[in-house]
Amino acid sequence: MITVLPVETPGLGDRTYLAHDGSVALVVDPQRDYDRVTAPAAAAGVRITHVFETHIHNDYVTGGLALAREVGAQYLVNADDEVSYERTRVRDGQVIEVGDTMRVRVIHTPGHTHTHLSYALEAGGEQVAVFTGGSLLYGTTGRPDLLGPEHTDTLVRAQWRSAHRLAGELPDETAVYPTHGFGSFCSATQATGPASTIGREKRTNTALTDDEEAYAERLLAGLDAYPAYYAHMGPANSGGPGKPDLSAPSVADPAELRRRIEAGEWVVDLRDRTAFAAGHLAGSLNFGLDGQFVTYLGWLIPWGTPVTLLGGSAEDVAEAQRELVRIGIDRPAATATGGPGDWAGGEPLASYERAAFGDLKAALGGDDDLVVLDVRRNQERDEAYIPGSVHIPVHEVPGRIEEIPAGRVWVHCAGGYRAGVVAALLHARGREVVAVDDSFDNALGLNLCALPSDNRQETNA
Repeated sequence: MITVLPVETPGLGDRTYLAHDGSVALVVDPQRDYDRVTAPAAAAGVRITHVFETHIHNDYVTGGLALAREVGAQYLVNADDEVSYERTRVRDGQVIEVGDTMRVRVIHTPGHTHTHLSYALEAGGEQVAVFTGGSLLYGTTGRPDLLGPEHTDTLVRAQWRSAHRLAGELPDETAVYPTHGFGSFCSATQATGPASTIGREKRTNTALTDDEEAYAERLLAGLDAYPAYYAHMGPANSGGPGKPDLSAPSVADPAELRRRIEAGEWVVDLRDRTAFAAGHLAGSLNFGLDGQFVTYLGWLIPWGTPVTLLGGSAEDVAEAQRELVRIGIDRPAATATGGPGDWAGGEPLASYERAAFGDLKAALGGDDDLVVLDVRRNQERDEAYIPGSVHIPVHEVPGRIEEIPAGRVWVHCAGGYRAGVVAALLHARGREVVAVDDSFDNALGLNLCALPSDNRQETNA
C-alpha cells in the first residue's frame, strides 16, 4: 500500500509530497525547511531514497539539493535544466524504480516552464498518483508568464497540450497532486478543492473543458501581478541552495532598534494589525503572522535590505524566520521579543486609527481633507471600486508614495491585511493614516461602490 503525505506551506500556497511504501520514500518539490519532510519520514520509519523536482521554482527556494545530500538520496532534475550542481538527470519517458514496489515515470509537461516535468507513480500494476507541480492544478493550471512576455504565448499553449497529455495517458482514478494552486501566485487562477483525480479534472478543469484558443484567451486575460521576489528564486535554485540556518539571531536592545530604523533598515512587527495600530515602535513596519506574511514582505522589501523581527514570543520570531528562509531571506539582522513598550525603551509609542467602511462613508460626507487609497490588485479593482479613490496596488506603494495626495489617508483592501501593511508603511513615512479593517463586501452593501458598468470616475494614481 502506498501512502502519500502532503506537507502544506500555506504562507506560500504550496504543497510538498512524501510518498512511501512503508519501507522507502520519495519526496517531490521540498521546501527549504525540509525538516518538515524528514520528521514524518522518521515517524513512519521509512528511508528517503529519491528527491524529485518538477521544475526550477519561481516562488520559493528549494530544499531538494540539501535534503538529498543529508539523507543520501538521488536528486532528480530535468537533464535540460541548467544548474550548477551534480544531480541525477532525467528525461521524458524514463522510469525510475523506488524500492521494490514504486515506479515513477517522467512526463515532460511544459507550460509553467519549458522544462517542467510531472511524475506518474505506479505501484502493484496500478497508476496510483501523478505529481503535477505547476502543470495540471485543481481546476486550473500554473501560470505561463513567469519567464517573461517573450515566452508566454508559447508556454500557455504548451500548458494546454500538457494538460491533455496527462488526461490522455493516465486513468481517471489517478490521484492528482500539484505543488501550486493553494494560494500560490504561480497558479493562473485560484485552485478549487482539497483533492482531485484525473477524472475530476476532465470534468472541471478549464484546460480540459475549453479548446486551446478559449483556454489561452481566458487564462491570459486573468493574469495579474506576481511577487517581485520571484526574480531571485530561479537563480537561487539553479545555483544549488544549501541547508538553511534556523538558529536564533542576535537580540537587539531599544537603542539598536532605533539605529536600524534610522539607517533605513526594516524593523518588522509580527503582531496582528489590531495590536500594531494600537501601539508600536515608531518607524517599524507591520507584516502580521496572521496573514500572507512572507508573500507581502518579500514582495515589498527592497531586496537585500536587512530585516529585524519583533515578536510577542520567541516562537513567533522562529515562525517568521522559517518563512523567510523559504524565499531566500536567510538570516534576520536581529530580533526582539515582548511588546512595544520593551522595544521603545521609554520613547512614546506610535499609533493610528482603524475603521470600518461605515466610518469611511460617514467621513466622506464631511471631511474635505480625506484621501481614499485602494491597494487591491487590478483585477479586484475592475470588479468594483469607491469613486474618487486613488488606486495603487499594494506592491507598487513603496515606489509611488509621492503620488498619494496630501491629506488623511484612509487605506483599504478587500479584507484588512494589505491595508494594515500599507497603513504602517505610510505612517512610518510620516503620513496621517486610517486603516480600514473591514470586508469590501460591506462597502458594496453600503452603496459606496461603483461597478464596471458605471461611468468610472476613479483616479489611478
